[in-house]
Amino acid sequence: MTDPDVADLRARYDAQLRTVVPDPLPEGLHVEHDGPLLRFTGYGGGGGIGYRDLAGIEGAELDELIARQVRVFAERVEEFEWKLHGHDRPADLGERLLAHRFVPEDLETVVIAPVADVAGEGPLPEDVSLREVSARADLERIGAMEDAIWHDGRAGWLADNLEAERAADPNAITIVVAESAGEFVCAGWVRFVSGTDFATLWGGGTLPAWRRRGIYHALVAYRANLAAARGFRFLQVDASSESRPILQRIGFVAVTTTTPYIWTPPSTIEEG
Repeated sequence: MTDPDVADLRARYDAQLRTVVPDPLPEGLHVEHDGPLLRFTGYGGGGGIGYRDLAGIEGAELDELIARQVRVFAERVEEFEWKLHGHDRPADLGERLLAHRFVPEDLETVVIAPVADVAGEGPLPEDVSLREVSARADLERIGAMEDAIWHDGRAGWLADNLEAERAADPNAITIVVAESAGEFVCAGWVRFVSGTDFATLWGGGTLPAWRRRGIYHALVAYRANLAAARGFRFLQVDASSESRPILQRIGFVAVTTTTPYIWTPPSTIEEG
């Protein structure tokens, strides 16, 4: 794609996705406005901060805005994520987050593709099949599989989050698993973001023994077909370093980067 195309996609992403709020909200999730920020609390796995831009806030005013979020989550004894985008301003935002005891995680790349470029048939091994799921037992199996891959405690909250999303609006999310002989080997979900051009892809973790067999590609294509059937124009993914090359080979283009900055309550660190 040409540079103007990338710039247009990034502008659409900023305008349509960065401050999106689920409607209706899943049970337990709360959203508050604080200046240019949206503050999400009460959801399993920790809270989060969203914003399209910081409205020119910088210096001491920005430090106070950050400190205010820390105070809120400290009172809740709740971890939270501030997702820093590569094109965010001011340029020293990352340094200011570090000064407030945030810890950066691995860099991710925001990639976007036209739905029509990705929809179709993905290469799926003969011993693997795809299935849409919603039962609690299947959601718990997804959580256990994801935790086995990432070792980050997802088994404790992922099933609850997915179940709450489906309960709030079952048409807004579809969860798909790849399985072989009854074993879940990969799972991902697609969120259909109402009022936007985008469906967003999440999950996609694959058990190590099943990688490099086209399963992740097939799962992406399956969810692209669902998005195409609903008339969405674009797919968006926060891609890890492992998934980004696969996605770029099948038509996704990088528009920016993201780095999750995580703040953890001191009491949680001490107990851990």
